[in-house]
Amino acid sequence: MPRVSEEHLERRRRQILDAAHACFVRKGVNETSMQDIFAQSGLSAGAVYRYFTSKNEIIEAVTSTAIGDLHTFFADLAARDPLPSLDEMVLQLARRVVALSGEDGPMRLAPQTWGLAMHDPELRRYVADNLRSLRDTWRSYMRRLIAAGLLPPDADIDAAGKTLLGLMPGFVLQRLLLGDVTPEELQRGIRALSRDSVLTLLP
Repeated sequence: MPRVSEEHLERRRRQILDAAHACFVRKGVNETSMQDIFAQSGLSAGAVYRYFTSKNEIIEAVTSTAIGDLHTFFADLAARDPLPSLDEMVLQLARRVVALSGEDGPMRLAPQTWGLAMHDPELRRYVADNLRSLRDTWRSYMRRLIAAGLLPPDADIDAAGKTLLGLMPGFVLQRLLLGDVTPEELQRGIRALSRDSVLTLLP
């Protein structure tokens, strides 16, 4: 009996999240109200609030699947042997972002969540924690590059991690708003910027 009860609770929770995701894609995260989610899910307010105490909790739950997928993929990639080159890391990460940002993909909601986080302390903490996790993975990868002799021992890992983290949000925005960028172009861009002939021009 407890097993059936747990399965029922999980189905209800999934029903709410699927309804919220549909509303977010259709109306936007900011414009979607709890009433919209009630109507889309076919559940009463009391039934929804049994699982989620606020819209913010629903936003976090809806986006956590995509973020968790991306984090796991990225961490596995950064720990892979043999060690992937930087341009290969960027290519594979960008391809995963594309796979998660189709017509109703969860990554399409990411820029909206970032915008809301600027004014909502609760969401800000959630987004900031995820950004720090991604940045830490970049740092771990840079340490592996140093250990492999592919970067000088005194390389500024902190600055590099912050710089590399900035690549994906920019890629997501170009992909969703301009529609004219591909993972392969991002890879070629990294290759172009890392050529010795270009680096010698830098101060």
